[in-house]
Amino acid sequence: MRLADKLEHLRSLEGQLRGLGRPLSKAELARAMRAELGDSLSVPYLSQIESGARLHLTAQSRELLARFFQVHPGYLVSDPEGFAESLSTLVRPPSADLGEWLADKAEEQREDPELYEALLRIASDPEPRATLLALSRALGNGSAYG
Repeated sequence: MRLADKLEHLRSLEGQLRGLGRPLSKAELARAMRAELGDSLSVPYLSQIESGARLHLTAQSRELLARFFQVHPGYLVSDPEGFAESLSTLVRPPSADLGEWLADKAEEQREDPELYEALLRIASDPEPRATLLALSRALGNGSAYG
């Protein structure tokens, strides 16, 4: 998100929080900053930021806006190209199918060829659950949970 969009968004939120039902205008923002913080930015400066004519804030301007909007000063910069605000993950959603789950686990064990092959063999069985239970019974009747 660009700095201009962030400032516009913050003005919109602030207007809603103040019960205006609309974004806080740039003039209202400048007046509120002066009244509440004893310092403000000019309306033309705010316009330059939102139009994109001014791409960066001075450290003093960033600090003042951050104090007014109660955000971290680091928020008030343009995000790098390709930046996503939400997390994306390479982790696949949990599989309801035991065979798929076992195949996924087999891939994690590729460095151990024997274990990899054993897991794939069980995963490819038409009834992997039955195979695992039979293996458990073959290993003994003792319960690990009791």
